[in-house]
Amino acid sequence: MEAAFRKVKGVAGTSVGYMGGQFENPTYLDVCARITGHAEVVQVEYDPSVVSYDELLHLFWNLHDPTSFNRQGADRGEQYRSVIFYHTSEQEAAARRSKEKLQHTGRFDKDIVTQIEPASIYWLAEDYHQHYLEKKGRR
Repeated sequence: MEAAFRKVKGVAGTSVGYMGGQFENPTYLDVCARITGHAEVVQVEYDPSVVSYDELLHLFWNLHDPTSFNRQGADRGEQYRSVIFYHTSEQEAAARRSKEKLQHTGRFDKDIVTQIEPASIYWLAEDYHQHYLEKKGRR
């Protein structure tokens, strides 16, 4: 996801990290051990005069399977849950609207399980996770 967001005009920067758990300064090994409650996330910094939050949501929905519970591709576990962390009430409303709209399009034959939660402390992932696709390539 990080690489796709970085290509969007108006996105000033991205980073990957962890959010939504109850563990101080988690590492990748902590998160994978499923002891932290964190999700692996992409933090997106953007210029709303160039790209809208709704456009970023559209990309989010198209980059993964929002009907898979605690799974993305071959990766399994709560750290791979589909989740949107919002920073403002406007972002929350937009995320909920877009989820509802997508659910009613008939595009998916299962319910969308994406969680929509208030942002909490963002913990930056280790350097080797940043720009992962460029470093490691597709699996």
